[in-house]
Amino acid sequence: MIKAPSSAAPDLAPMRRALLSVFDKTGLVDFARALHGRGVELLSTGGSAHLLRQAGLAVKDVADVTGFPEMMDGRVKTLHPMVHGGLLGLRDNPDHAAAMADHGILPIDLLVVNLYPFQETVAGGADYATCVENIDIGGPAMIRAAAKNHAYVSVITDVADYDALLAELEGQGGQTSLSFRKHLAQNAFARTAAYDAAVSNWMAAAIGEATPPARAFAGKLAQSLRYGENPHQSAAFYTDGSKRPGVATASQWQGKELSYNNINDTDAAFELVSEFDPTRGAACAIIKHANPCGVAQGASLLEAYKRAYDCDRTSAFGGIVALNRPLDAATAEEITQIYTEVVIAPGADDAARAIFAGKKNLRLLTTDGLADASAPGLAFKQVAGGFLVQDRDSGWLAPNALKVVTRRAPDAREMADLLFAWKVAKHVKSNAIVYVSDGATVGVGAGQMSRIDSTRIAARKSQDMADALGLSAPLTKGAVVASDAFFPFADGLIAAAEAGATAIIQPGGSMRDADVIAAADERGLAMIFTGMRHFRH
Repeated sequence: MIKAPSSAAPDLAPMRRALLSVFDKTGLVDFARALHGRGVELLSTGGSAHLLRQAGLAVKDVADVTGFPEMMDGRVKTLHPMVHGGLLGLRDNPDHAAAMADHGILPIDLLVVNLYPFQETVAGGADYATCVENIDIGGPAMIRAAAKNHAYVSVITDVADYDALLAELEGQGGQTSLSFRKHLAQNAFARTAAYDAAVSNWMAAAIGEATPPARAFAGKLAQSLRYGENPHQSAAFYTDGSKRPGVATASQWQGKELSYNNINDTDAAFELVSEFDPTRGAACAIIKHANPCGVAQGASLLEAYKRAYDCDRTSAFGGIVALNRPLDAATAEEITQIYTEVVIAPGADDAARAIFAGKKNLRLLTTDGLADASAPGLAFKQVAGGFLVQDRDSGWLAPNALKVVTRRAPDAREMADLLFAWKVAKHVKSNAIVYVSDGATVGVGAGQMSRIDSTRIAARKSQDMADALGLSAPLTKGAVVASDAFFPFADGLIAAAEAGATAIIQPGGSMRDADVIAAADERGLAMIFTGMRHFRH
């Protein structure tokens, strides 16, 4: 353990000298001019120095301070004791002060650095060598040095902090307070941690390392939330910098600020509806507590919404609606007939937005497209003492992977509904049972401890909805069923048959598959094994 120096950090630290070396030069000239106006000496590098000189500001090149020119295509320019000594030296430590004096090292009181755009380079699909070249080395080294020495040094890594620093200097008579420097240092360490996490995770994927010896995940604060799942839990929303369409990248047109539960449920809704290609039909998913209570396709969004709503009108109240096509006026008008928390869609026309404008608490989000359901990615979940990491469930069914295991094969209508039900079951908490008829869910059983309970609950809810609609037969009569995992016993399949189901899709793989197949054959059901399950815990 390295012992701390004996001298205490000063509350106020003067600002006489600043090093500015940034990739993103937004606002740099105005910021530097304000510093110069306060008598702060400016040091800089490369393009930053050139820009400041063009603006008529006096700037000293770091190369003149170090005695070494920038070299190796700019890879080496600030990695030098004249720079790092100026950042790391403890001003009140006699040994440090003597070393600085002996070697002519002048203190640097402010470091302004933002990093090479590594994440943007990766997101743009650059090749391996280009991504490597956009890994910043000197920047993070300086940032960490300045942040460590926050007792004396201020460090800025985000152009958004320029105004805050200038306000601090104005309020403190050209100095910065220790509490302010600590705040900047924490921001700086968070920035380098996020940067390193992005690099390490990219490289693991690039070289095919599925289980690297250490994992780091990072995000940028998008929103401080009023509370988490419950009012006694604090919470915030962070984004990971990816451009995948969804709740994190959506534009909010109106409505109250999204809550923790809104964000979670909206993500679940949009991920589900993105399973359905808009060129093959309109689709709507209605979500409550991260589970679908109605999913349907239709010739129009209006038809799809109405059919999804008719699966479970009770649960749809206060739910989240996701659409796979831009929202139109007719669908918007229908949605406003009941209380809805959030609507998310790839777009919305002016007429639809005008209709929603009359519902001030209804949030409308639009995205630049649908999420790619087959795109690779990572999902993680915290557990006591660590976290679990896995690939996102982007599994899809190849037609040649389907295996008919009963004497009767599904007909064309049943097959279409089976594939629809399978897509929905992937997004239902296990144990998941989904009844589908003519491209619409008619019963959903989610999150039960036994599969037969999910089967019965879905059928019961379907019967309740049929009664509410004044139908003479349950909605499950003639429907198909998807199960996210195998039936461990024949009882679940028998319950589905008793509810009126005619065909089943399930992974298979149970020790009692033969019993389940026999029960299906006895009742004239068609059944398909997928060889793939979709647990969702």
